[in-house]
Amino acid sequence: GVYGFPRCPGESSHLCDWIRKTLDLGAYTKAVQEHLVQAEYWHDPLKEEDYRKNSIFLADINQERGINETYKKNLMALKKFVMVKFLNDTMVDPPISEWFGFYKSGQAKETIPLQETSLYKEDRLGLQEMDRAGKLVFLGVKGDHLHFSEEWFDSTILPFLL
Repeated sequence: GVYGFPRCPGESSHLCDWIRKTLDLGAYTKAVQEHLVQAEYWHDPLKEEDYRKNSIFLADINQERGINETYKKNLMALKKFVMVKFLNDTMVDPPISEWFGFYKSGQAKETIPLQETSLYKEDRLGLQEMDRAGKLVFLGVKGDHLHFSEEWFDSTILPFLL
């Protein structure tokens, strides 16, 4: 999930905090959730209960309202789950969410890696089991969101697809 505004200058910016709070006022309304795809990825670490209750996509797919064994089974069927983090990303906030990390619950400053999240610890999607089996791949690439060279794609990503 994300909890930020694209191209905002970072977690320490008061402007970014104000924008987050403003966006959050409507992010979990039914109309916004059903008509704005970005809202489906919104995860407010300060309002975990609102997120779990009203997020129509992310809370469901991350198994935060109940376990759908089909989601877990399908994900675990992958030979490799390759996650790419753009090291200079200005679109995804926090950037660690590109590797399934996120803010510690109850605040929006300190982030934790996937391995410290309840999603991983409770193994709701099978990510812990996949990690132990060597099926998770964490890649980092210099550049902003979705900016990578064809050479990098060919040498780094393409081998996973063959």
